[in-house]
Amino acid sequence: MNIFNNLKVIELSSVLAGPLVGTFFAELGAEVLKVENSKTGGDVTRSWKLSGENPEQSLSAYYASANYGKTSILRNLSDDSDHREILSLIKKADVVLVNFKPGDALRLELDFESLLQVNPSLVYGEIVGFSENDPRVAYDVVLQAETGYMSMNGEPDSPPLKMPLAMIDILTAHQLKEGILCALLQRSVDGKGRKVTVSLYDSAIASLTNQASNWLMNKQIPQRTGSLHPNIAPYGETFQCKDGEWIVLAIGSDQQFYRLCGILKMQELKSDLRFITNAGRVKHRSELAIKFKEQFLKKPIAEWAGMMLEQHIPFGQIKDLQAVFEEDQAKKLILEQEMEGIITKRVRTVAFNITGD
Repeated sequence: MNIFNNLKVIELSSVLAGPLVGTFFAELGAEVLKVENSKTGGDVTRSWKLSGENPEQSLSAYYASANYGKTSILRNLSDDSDHREILSLIKKADVVLVNFKPGDALRLELDFESLLQVNPSLVYGEIVGFSENDPRVAYDVVLQAETGYMSMNGEPDSPPLKMPLAMIDILTAHQLKEGILCALLQRSVDGKGRKVTVSLYDSAIASLTNQASNWLMNKQIPQRTGSLHPNIAPYGETFQCKDGEWIVLAIGSDQQFYRLCGILKMQELKSDLRFITNAGRVKHRSELAIKFKEQFLKKPIAEWAGMMLEQHIPFGQIKDLQAVFEEDQAKKLILEQEMEGIITKRVRTVAFNITGD
């Protein structure tokens, strides 16, 4: 899809959230110029390599994941010549992406007000940490800690855990994309530039959804319960099958539970007062899990999967990434690109399709 083939984006941001926004526009046809800091050897994620990656290569898999389809240049924004060059590029751009430390945009004269004098129709997309004037260093794990995610994540007997992705950065990228699209729509009406600011903190809080409401309405502080759902059972319970594979249940209604009992040949549970309603199953979920555990060990996962599919029972086979990317549907989301002599791969940021005239 070349929706934005006439759009010019200047990316002055680094690490993950901002670059993911640049990649989004590049995937949809925009011309994206990534300006990296020549004083530090470029975006810091170039050096964020796994122990098995070639230390001599100029970029890491992490860097590749968020920098598809861009032209990259190294410049020093504090250098007068480089600064003038960037301003001349911004004069012809539609969107600028920044994630400067507090005060740096003003110091470099790359703040919205300064750039609006250069380009009155510019859409300025800005990512900040906690807020525009909060000096705290805002790495993803810090935000996961400060906004409640780590307190909820883990098993009952484990310490608080971060999620295995920079999820707050990813959520922030989505927020900024949405804001920029809104600003571009407004600009199409009146031709005026706009500033779109989103913080990692606000993005994290805005994504707490049902867990936030559980606290705001019922004063229930979410506890670490592994993959279990606080409001539904059995939902998130995992069971090992005869062949050693693992299955996870996502039972969302009484009828789904009753059909599951039939498959497991545990019809007596359908009349057990502890389990006939969701409220009862949530209260007695540990006892229910013990009963299910023995049954799932009697058949391999393929047999359970076949029966559950036939009865329209929500479940998932727990797969590692090797198994995931053996699936044709997952393969279709892989983007390859040669970057600096290296064949790189990543998954698309654009997962939607638009059809029609």
